[in-house]
Amino acid sequence: MQDEKNLSEIQIEEQHIMENKELNFYEALTPVIILMGFLAYNIFFAGGEMFGEFSNHYILLIGGLIAAFVGFFNKVTAIRMFLEVWENWRSILVPVFILLLVGALAGTWLVSGVIPAMVYYGLQVLSPEIFLPASVVIAAIISIATGSSWTTSATVGIALIGIGNALGIPTGMIAGAVISGAYFGDKMSPLSDTTNLAPAMAGTDLFTHIKYMAYTTVPTIIITLIAFTIISFTIDTSGSADVSDLLITIDKTFYISPWLFLVPGVVIGMILLKTKPLLALGVGVVLAAIFAFIFQSEVLTTLSDSTSESVLNAVFTETQITTDNETLTKLFNAKGMSGMTWTILLIVCAMVFGGVMDAIGALAKLTKALLSIASSIFGLFASTVISCLGLNVIASDQYLALVIPGKMFKQAYEDKGLAPENLSRTLEDSGTVTSVLIPWNTCGAYQSGVLGVGVGEYFFYAIFNWLSPFMTLLFAAFKIKIRQLATK
Repeated sequence: MQDEKNLSEIQIEEQHIMENKELNFYEALTPVIILMGFLAYNIFFAGGEMFGEFSNHYILLIGGLIAAFVGFFNKVTAIRMFLEVWENWRSILVPVFILLLVGALAGTWLVSGVIPAMVYYGLQVLSPEIFLPASVVIAAIISIATGSSWTTSATVGIALIGIGNALGIPTGMIAGAVISGAYFGDKMSPLSDTTNLAPAMAGTDLFTHIKYMAYTTVPTIIITLIAFTIISFTIDTSGSADVSDLLITIDKTFYISPWLFLVPGVVIGMILLKTKPLLALGVGVVLAAIFAFIFQSEVLTTLSDSTSESVLNAVFTETQITTDNETLTKLFNAKGMSGMTWTILLIVCAMVFGGVMDAIGALAKLTKALLSIASSIFGLFASTVISCLGLNVIASDQYLALVIPGKMFKQAYEDKGLAPENLSRTLEDSGTVTSVLIPWNTCGAYQSGVLGVGVGEYFFYAIFNWLSPFMTLLFAAFKIKIRQLATK
C-alpha cells in the first residue's frame, strides 16, 4: 500500500477515468509498446545506461511525449494533459516528503546507534538458518499492526537488511523476504488504505473482503515461508564464526544499549495510534538526532569537527562510518535526503507518463478492450488480473491499478452472477502486491530507494508478490471459493 494517504484522503468518488471516443485501441497501445521497447533495450542491451544514470527517467518522459502526440492527433488539448499530470504530481507530494524523511531517518538512525544496535542484538538472535523466514514473519506482524508496508520497510526493513548483510545473506533475498511479509500484512490489515479501497470499488464491506481474501492469501504466504526456509538451508553465509568479530567491532565503534530502541518504538507506536506517517517519521528523525548527541558523541566527532554538523550531514547528505571490519564499513553508510533524489525524480517522470496516458483516454481504452474479451468466468478474472498488472506498469500508480479496473469490471462481475468480493480479492491479489515489482511504479521506486536494493535484485525473491496473481487465477480456473451472488 502507499500509506502516504489515509482512506479519508483518497476521495474515491472523485476518482475520474478519462474516456476518449476518438482514440482507438492501437493508438492507445502505441505509447506502451514504445515505452516497453525502450525499457527492454535499456535493460538487456544497454546495461541500464542507455541515457546514463537517469535512463529510465528519460524513457518515461519519451513515453509521455509519444502519448501526448497521440493525444493531439485525437483532439486532446495540452491543457487537459497538463492538468492530469499536475493532479498526479499533487498526489505524490506527500510520498515525496515521506521519501525525504526516510532518507533522513536512515542517516540519523545510523549516527544515533539505532541501526547498529538493531544489527548488534539481531545478530545474536537471528541465525542464518532461520533469518529469511523470520524476516517474512517479522515484517508481516509489523505490517498487519500498522497497515503500512511503507512504514514496515522504513523501520524493521532497514534493520533486517543490515542484519542480513552482516550474516552474509544477499540483499536481494533479504529485501524479497521483507517485501513479501510487508505486503501480506498490508493486504490483511483493516488499517491499510488499499484494503479499504478495494472493497469500496467492488461494492462489498471491509471484513467480508478480508475474510474472502484469506482463501488465496494464506496459501500464498505459506508457500512463501516454505520457499524461504528451503533457500535458507541452501545458501552460503558468513556463519556464526564471524559474528563474534562483528559484535566486538560494533561494540567498539558505538555505544550500544537497549535504550536506543526507544526511537523505533516511538515511531511504530505512533503509527499504531494512526498518527500521520509524516509526523511519525519526523519525530523519529528528531529523536534519533537527540540520541546521537546523548549516546554517540565520539562517533559524531570522528565525522566532523562539529557534532551539530555531523547530525545535519546525516540528515541531508552522505555519512560513512569507518570500522575495522570491511562488511560493517559498507553497511554503516547512509545518504540522507540526497540519497532519495534518484527515486523521487523517477516517480515524478512516471507520473508524467501515467498522467498523459490517462488524459488521452488510453487507460480506459485498454481496460475496456480487456473487458470485451472476457467471455467466460475465468476470462473475466484473467482480464482483471492483466488490467491491474498493466495499469501498475503504465500508470505507475497503485491506486489507479485498483480504481480503474474496479469501476470498469464491477458490472461484468454482477452480470455473471459473481459476488463483489470476487472482484475486490482479485484487485488486491493482482493490483496491490505487484506494484512493488515495477521499478518506476511509486511502490517499486519507494521500496527500492528505502531498502537500497534494486527491483531487479529482489524481484525473484518477492515470492509472495509475484505468486499472488497466479494463486487467484488458480482458484478461478478450478472454481475454488468463487462466491455467487445471493439470489433474492
